[in-house]
Amino acid sequence: MTVVLLISGSTRSASTNTAALRTVEALAPDTVDIRWFDGLAELPAFNPDDDGTGHPSVLALREQLSQADAVLFCTPEYAGTLPGSLKNLLDWTVGNADLYEKPTGWINAAAQGRGEGAAATLALVLGYVGADFDPDSCARLPVARDAVGPDGLVATTEFRSGALETLTKLVARVAV
Repeated sequence: MTVVLLISGSTRSASTNTAALRTVEALAPDTVDIRWFDGLAELPAFNPDDDGTGHPSVLALREQLSQADAVLFCTPEYAGTLPGSLKNLLDWTVGNADLYEKPTGWINAAAQGRGEGAAATLALVLGYVGADFDPDSCARLPVARDAVGPDGLVATTEFRSGALETLTKLVARVAV
């Protein structure tokens, strides 16, 4: 069983990024154990002096990352880059090599013409922390707000097939 940790870069309750990852979870085959890190808003601001203090949300993040075979992100773009809360999460991974050589990927659910700054920054930071990411495990799959159904899942066939393909490619990299 491959454990994939899903991390949404959005703290909004009606986030299309979170809906995109919920859809990935719904589509995941039985051979994939999907888990969520949902403590993004609870993480304290990164401070290298506090890196060993054991804040509960930081400990939860590190525990979930250590149990995951792969990580899949989906994040909005704020002011041309990653949301501060997601960058903060990534900063917490630097000192402990939590993402080092871990297969990672992402889904860019932003509308055409948006999201490229967030994707470029995510690639830069994941490269810096030594994560194992491959462009084949990353996809641009725009999600319009009206594409999210009342069940909180993305309903479009194009998104669903692309999301499943992205997950499949990410999981295939775990075995390599």
